[in-house]
Amino acid sequence: MTRRPFAPTYGPWALIAGGSAGIGAAFADEIARRGVNLLLVARRPEPLDEIAARLRRERAVEVVTVAADLTDPATLDQLSAAAVGRDIGLVVANAALAPAGKFLTRTAAEIAGAVDLNCRSSMLLAHRFLPAMAERGHGGMIFVSSLAGLQGVPTLAAYSATKAFLISLGESLWAELRSSGVDVITACPGAVSTPGYQQATQRAAPGTISPTLVADAALNALGRGFRVVPGGLNRVSAFALQRLAPRRAAIAIFGQASAATLKDALEPDSAPPGES
Repeated sequence: MTRRPFAPTYGPWALIAGGSAGIGAAFADEIARRGVNLLLVARRPEPLDEIAARLRRERAVEVVTVAADLTDPATLDQLSAAAVGRDIGLVVANAALAPAGKFLTRTAAEIAGAVDLNCRSSMLLAHRFLPAMAERGHGGMIFVSSLAGLQGVPTLAAYSATKAFLISLGESLWAELRSSGVDVITACPGAVSTPGYQQATQRAAPGTISPTLVADAALNALGRGFRVVPGGLNRVSAFALQRLAPRRAAIAIFGQASAATLKDALEPDSAPPGES
């Protein structure tokens, strides 16, 4: 398959939800390196301003920031206003919340927040920005899901359920839009050494990868399928757990890994997983 040039296909602007740190910041750097301007949205203005200044200086691209909460319905209108005169050719739905611990110990607000950010905002971003790409005949959408979305994960029930939602949504839109020239893919990383993950655990899980590897793998896979699992060990693990192991074994394995991370999170000077 002949690869289309990146910037003309997925530019001139890319929108990254959750673009101030971790995986989102890695996407911002990798996309800017490919010559595409950026519209970044996240809650905290200070990290947004810092990454915007660095990318303008190092990558010579334009960067517009919107400091807003993606669970607020008004944020979508803010992004649409910021995108006026800027054709969005790529959307990366990366922002997420991971309420950690047994489901019955989480509050209703925490569960609703995960659904609103991980599911609702991602779907509405797709609904708002994909029609213009389809009309132009090119563009892309990346949903950042997780290996946790491939099966249930005890102590991360809400998170794994919302990530499963993104996998299903991404597959559906890949099938609907592939004839229009718009590429849709879902990235399913395992453990990623984001700042939040580093705070949550003292021992990196086997197969832990960098945010840059996640971003690079997802961007390189655009137009080549509906799902990508970054990292060689993660791909082997995903294949084995999905194709070879009984479903209950996969649930147990991911549950044990999650419990180990949460145990580390209870140690001094650490914090449970949060926004990515």
